[in-house]
Amino acid sequence: MGRKRKTRSSKFLFFVVWLGIAGVVGFFLQIWFQLPAIEALNEYLPSESTLVYSADGKVLARFHREENRSVVPLSKISIYLQKAVIAAEDPRFYQHHGLDFWGIIRAAIKNFAYGRVVEGGSTITQQLARNLFLTKKKTLVRKLAEALIALKIEHHYTKEEILELYLNQVYLGHNAYGVESAANLYFGKTAAELDLAEAAMIAGLIRGPELYSPYRNFKGAKIRQVYVLNKMLEQNLVTEREAKLAAIETLNFSPRNLKSLGEIAPYFITYLLQDLIAKYGEEMVYHGGLRVYTTLDTAMQAKAEEVIQKFVSEEGPKYRFSQAALLSIDPRTGYIKAMVGGEDFAESKFNRATQAKRQPGSAFKPFVYAVAMEQGIPPWTIFYDTKTTFRVWPSRWNPDGTWTPKNFDGKYRGPVTLRYALEKSLNIPSIKLLERVGIQNVIDLARRMGITSHLEPGLSLTLGASEVSLLEMTSAFGVFANGGIRVEPTAIVKIENRDGVIIYEHKIQEKRVLDENVAAQVVDLMKGVLTNGTGVRGRIDRPAAAKTGTTQDFRDAWFIGFVPQLVTGVWVGNDDNTPMQGVAEVAVCPRIWKEYNQAVLAGEPILDFPKPVWPKYEPPQEEEVVTAEGEENQPEENLEKPEGKND
Repeated sequence: MGRKRKTRSSKFLFFVVWLGIAGVVGFFLQIWFQLPAIEALNEYLPSESTLVYSADGKVLARFHREENRSVVPLSKISIYLQKAVIAAEDPRFYQHHGLDFWGIIRAAIKNFAYGRVVEGGSTITQQLARNLFLTKKKTLVRKLAEALIALKIEHHYTKEEILELYLNQVYLGHNAYGVESAANLYFGKTAAELDLAEAAMIAGLIRGPELYSPYRNFKGAKIRQVYVLNKMLEQNLVTEREAKLAAIETLNFSPRNLKSLGEIAPYFITYLLQDLIAKYGEEMVYHGGLRVYTTLDTAMQAKAEEVIQKFVSEEGPKYRFSQAALLSIDPRTGYIKAMVGGEDFAESKFNRATQAKRQPGSAFKPFVYAVAMEQGIPPWTIFYDTKTTFRVWPSRWNPDGTWTPKNFDGKYRGPVTLRYALEKSLNIPSIKLLERVGIQNVIDLARRMGITSHLEPGLSLTLGASEVSLLEMTSAFGVFANGGIRVEPTAIVKIENRDGVIIYEHKIQEKRVLDENVAAQVVDLMKGVLTNGTGVRGRIDRPAAAKTGTTQDFRDAWFIGFVPQLVTGVWVGNDDNTPMQGVAEVAVCPRIWKEYNQAVLAGEPILDFPKPVWPKYEPPQEEEVVTAEGEENQPEENLEKPEGKND
């Protein structure tokens, strides 16, 4: 009887044991079959920041959302950093197969001795498994899944491949994922350029990126750096002398005020970003790891920002302007070389170089003179600069349908040549010239040259009454500088995908929109603006041409000038359209243009424009000027000889 009872107990125990084993096996199998397919790592494409480069190869910006990451191969990661990470995180990385049982035991003993967690037992492979496939929730199931995934990863990939994945995936603080982004964030370097001290500092961040950030807790970061150096020394990865020198090395951190939109050229970068999103969409731009090579010249950009900030801060209060913009384009290629959309991007993101539409004033007159040259009207043609009343469409400004404009200084100069009228920016001859050549002809030419904004078809067109952008005007003036050939402005040279394959390359497309000799004739007239006219204070020591522009009540001031290889537009004013005071008399815009161009053109070859061919000279005959009613206009009071003062 007792033997039977004993046999039953043994069978029951045997059944329970096997049931337990089956349960454990079933539990493991359930986890195993729910594990992600490790083979997916073959096509794994982590979210990667888009990098923007200047024309001289400098990183201007990184576009990203949640994760700022730049993926690099192991060969482009400092060997110091590789060793530092292994020493600190997984000393037996090259000996284990995903799980380090000795490491787990060692960590447990050490943590028990200290009474708190001072060392982890997870291998680099386990951390990679957690980062890629699992949450950070601390449960038994998650830990088991982590271990099993680590074993599968080790079975499918080499140690070098695992280390490369880990170093590109690990979070290192301040939205930086991967060692390349961290190297740039903390030291302004690539991961390949890190020295031992810098590598140990970054490796020390892995355990607590936010806690040990050198920007928030330098003391804690330093303790972690020394810890990593000691671990490297223990494993004979560095000599004692190397470790000591690294520990006392002064680290040069990047300024913490770097913005995702770039340290320099923020207006250019936002302009570029809008273009990229329109072409490729936000997902590709923020996560696709594009490499965007731009036209921006960092030296020109730095000078442009310096000059704009200087004039706004020093002269703005005196002459009552609070904003300014500058744009430089190579007229031969359309490449935007510098762009400043305002005095301070941090204060205002509105781009006054591309988004603002303002009246250009007399800066629009060269379009009228270009049509005159097309129609064979020579520059020695005489027009009367006299008080004149024009018939216009009735409006709230001209309810009786008449308009009697004035010159800038309120004076009249009598009979003047077209050349003189442009140099001195005289309004009355320009309006009469517009009447003669035809308003629609001028609008058509402006369109061909790159003006896309609405142009009001009235006589005030020649005075720049229609609002346009600085980008439009500067690009259009590039046609004059480029011998009548239009080249669309661009900020992008080429774009590569994350694999280095070119997916876009800008093709310079030239289009003749103005006769070459007509362009040369207009340039010849505009040279006089700098040598004898309203822009004389912008004169530089090389052949150049330009045009000033000031609007009614001094709400806007413009200066657009060019040499054969560079056209630069400058605008100053106020966002609320309030009048300025004295900006024309002291030539703020010409002086901004001059200071900028003298600096950026230093060392550049001195080029001249083609010489124009003029029709056979005939003694000038006075242009008969009539009013809208058909009555001959006689010179009025307040006349001044042609050699009168600049306006």
